[in-house]
Amino acid sequence: MQRRPTRKIYIGGVAVGGDAPVSVQSMTNTRTADIPATISQIERLAAAGCDIVRVAIPDMEAAAAIEVIKENSRLPVVADIHFDYRLALAVMERGVDALRLNPGNIGDGENVSKVVTQAKKRRIPIRIGVNAGSLDKRLLHLHGGKVTPEAMVASALEHIALLEKHDFYDIKVSLKAHDVPLTLKAYRLMSEAVDYPLHIGITEAGTVRSGIIKSAVGIGALLAAGIGDTIRVSLTGDPVEEVRTANEILKSLNLRQYGPTLVSCPTCGRTGINLVDLAHQVEDKLATIQKPITVAVMGCVVNGPGEAREADIGIAGGKGQGVLFRKGKIIRTVPEDQLLSELIKEIEQLAKED
Repeated sequence: MQRRPTRKIYIGGVAVGGDAPVSVQSMTNTRTADIPATISQIERLAAAGCDIVRVAIPDMEAAAAIEVIKENSRLPVVADIHFDYRLALAVMERGVDALRLNPGNIGDGENVSKVVTQAKKRRIPIRIGVNAGSLDKRLLHLHGGKVTPEAMVASALEHIALLEKHDFYDIKVSLKAHDVPLTLKAYRLMSEAVDYPLHIGITEAGTVRSGIIKSAVGIGALLAAGIGDTIRVSLTGDPVEEVRTANEILKSLNLRQYGPTLVSCPTCGRTGINLVDLAHQVEDKLATIQKPITVAVMGCVVNGPGEAREADIGIAGGKGQGVLFRKGKIIRTVPEDQLLSELIKEIEQLAKED
């Protein structure tokens, strides 16, 4: 796939846009003012493969916490600001790496000027985030009273113009909705209108089960079309699941090599072992490994090794036993009650190899 060319910006030490790889972003769901809880969650997100983290700044107490959070975060920190320009000034003074802020929502031109002046001085990028659920009523009226892709793009362009008026171009843009077709069209239109990097996602996608499906369809379709420089999977639940899902989406399109890939068959009448439980136990183990290896858990000795011949390591079950194989070649036969332990032993050894 050919990625859409965009200008490059930097969020902390993470390059976004241009020739930089697609990065994974998530957002803490702790109270930002609860510094220990927020730092702990950021560390968990980093361990799961997150590249950039966003935190909510609803008040000055949260803004004041940024300095300590930044000192203890190994991820670049983005401050999520709405309506109050003073919060933006406060977090920039405390070393935040980027802002998520719509300039049209922070008051008059003087307020925008104050924020942009500090952002330019400190080289802090700004993400404009258009959300289908909070479009300006004036734009809705101009577009027939409905949320349309065109209305979302028009909103983004208005916010961009407010920043460009001050010669500010370190901008990233998002246009999110829970409706997948609406989101897809909005991003496609936006990608034709500007060369700013795009942060993509399906907002309010739902719970882990349903939200993963909507996010995979929407984000995957955009990435396959070459659109998207950072991604967030928005789920109701532990944000670590957002990061894991985002990495799986990128891996499925060969856009990222991070952590193991599990290949497992859907089972059929030939399956002679409890493959479902075995696959889940292997998946749990793989969650602790970061090396990009491919592990196969197959149910059929006849076809398993051949079907998973590209796997680095795997097992294929038979009646009361199974075979352990590497790159499709059988290396030994193992009793069923030892399949899991033997496979994990091989995985751990493989993870240590250069």
